[in-house]
Amino acid sequence: MHPSSSPVGFAGLGIMGRPMAANLRAAGTDLVVWNRSDGPAAELAALGAAVARDPGDLFARCRVVILMLATEAAIDATLDRNGDAFPERVAGHVVVQMGTVTPAYSRALAADIAAAGGSYVEAPVSGSRGPAVEGTLVAMLAGPDDALAEVAPLVDAMCAQRFACGPVPAALTMKLAVNTFLITMVTGLAEAFHFADVVGADTRVLREVLDAGPMASAVSRVKSAKLVDGDFSPQAAIGDVLKNATLIEDAALDAGSAHPLIAICRELFAETAASGRAADDMAAVVTALTARAPGR
Repeated sequence: MHPSSSPVGFAGLGIMGRPMAANLRAAGTDLVVWNRSDGPAAELAALGAAVARDPGDLFARCRVVILMLATEAAIDATLDRNGDAFPERVAGHVVVQMGTVTPAYSRALAADIAAAGGSYVEAPVSGSRGPAVEGTLVAMLAGPDDALAEVAPLVDAMCAQRFACGPVPAALTMKLAVNTFLITMVTGLAEAFHFADVVGADTRVLREVLDAGPMASAVSRVKSAKLVDGDFSPQAAIGDVLKNATLIEDAALDAGSAHPLIAICRELFAETAASGRAADDMAAVVTALTARAPGR
């Protein structure tokens, strides 16, 4: 068991993880980071974080380890879940899994970590790169009460609010519900701008009307600006949104939940990714609508 004063580990310094880790460091957290590529880790080192040699070194140095990894395979590899190192790596540790994965995967991972003598916390977040930089993400938490209490100050350094959702995988099912609204909302916004463009309405005025009206939100304002300017630099990338839409549709099928909107959204994001725009912002889904337009 590591002492409570041991540093905090952070694995996964991608589009979200890098600013989240930076906010932890800015809050004074004694931080050790690890990333598969060296560049992002060097950026955190410049902020005063230590850099682990590999995942084994990260876990050896840190009692609490935060994972912000893109895929289930990446999580398993970092934990050596299918290897001999897994029990020792997680025993006596609190593993905070902040990525978006399937609820079934998370439930099984929680059981494996508990069986090895560790604690597991689900902590997916709502928000994209901008809120990650600003520290205004919203966290959804699930796991044992003692582990939740231990990680709460760390979550607060990265997020504006946190909500306890119940036992694992309640945080991930909540995240999928939140993302259903996000994905369908942004797709609808893109369709509105596509329609305005086709019928000859001024999209800049449309943006002003929407920004001034009761439907405006932080998300709609950012995405409207992207749609008007054609700026698809990523905050939430098409490929990541496609992954989330697929997770939602699969979970809906398993639960017997009607899901007509997310089904069509998943199709549109798949078409956008297939056109070579997987790394573009989710607002680029408008290009799939343009491609579907009759006569185009």
